[in-house]
Amino acid sequence: MLSLSTVLTLAACSKPAPVAEAPREVVVLQAQQRDGAQALLLPAEVQSRFVTAMSFRVAGQLVERRVHLGDTVRKGQVVARLDPADAEHNAASARADLDSARQHLEAAQKQLRRDTEQARENLISAQQLEQSQDAHAAAQAQFKAAQARAAVAGNQRGYTSLLAEHDGLISAEQANTGDVLSAGQAVFSLAWSGAVDVITDVADSQVARIRPGASATVTLGALPGKSFSARVREVSPAADPQSRTYRVKVTLEQPDASLRLGMIGEVAIAPAREASAAQVMVLPATALFHQGDKPAVWIVRDGKLELRPVTVAGYGERSITLTQGVAAEDKVVVQGVHTLTAGEKVKPIAPLHAEDFAL
Repeated sequence: MLSLSTVLTLAACSKPAPVAEAPREVVVLQAQQRDGAQALLLPAEVQSRFVTAMSFRVAGQLVERRVHLGDTVRKGQVVARLDPADAEHNAASARADLDSARQHLEAAQKQLRRDTEQARENLISAQQLEQSQDAHAAAQAQFKAAQARAAVAGNQRGYTSLLAEHDGLISAEQANTGDVLSAGQAVFSLAWSGAVDVITDVADSQVARIRPGASATVTLGALPGKSFSARVREVSPAADPQSRTYRVKVTLEQPDASLRLGMIGEVAIAPAREASAAQVMVLPATALFHQGDKPAVWIVRDGKLELRPVTVAGYGERSITLTQGVAAEDKVVVQGVHTLTAGEKVKPIAPLHAEDFAL
């Protein structure tokens, strides 16, 4: 009886052996090794080469806007108006001053003629003639000043109508009807018709590989099946203070009428020769992770995750190009990278649909 109770007690105290947790499955791919001379693939947008702010030269209240965002305008077209009342009053006052100055000048001219004739006959003194000459000169100066003030007042009255200085497209609106504007305050942004640029922004690791004059090819999502030959027109010498990227402007060699401002796509830029000798690795863009503000990728090594810093040389629509950090034999996680932890045990598996990660 004692032996049986002892056995039951020992059985109750024993614990089942822990079950080993199955490693998490992660989707991995190996990077594709490519020649560094391959074109840089960058996201791009079609923009007007010239965009100017449209503003009034005088202050006043905005009483009318005749165009809206996206409207096409012609050179000389009135696009907005200020309340002209004050400007008309100033112009009327300046005209009245001009009429008064003209009358004074005419009177001074008559007096000078009379005094000149009388001086020839010695009917008046030389001092009186000199006074008439001085009065005429002062009246003439006042008349010219009044003319200038009247011209300025007339111009200011005309400045209450805002005219388009170029053919183009209204690309932004910065003021509403009823707003009281200061002189020079923007009302619209005007994207000029004609020359367009394809704009892209590149990282500091890429900018050294791009030179003005380099050949490029532009493809746009809105125009499938079409590609446009282009050349790099300008590479910004300084990084944007916010994004820390460099603006690159590409000019199409033969602009197409089907292009529209704001279309997005991809530009392939041929790298500079001295920067194209090294091999690069290409991965799906979904593999990219950020450790702080530094790019990195997850590598599966001996069944565990390792976060490895990388150097990104280019960003494509669906891919990233790396110059450092990844070898051809590395297994790189390409899905769910923001849910992983360094050192976590995992089981690498191939993608269920490989076409989802095609480069």
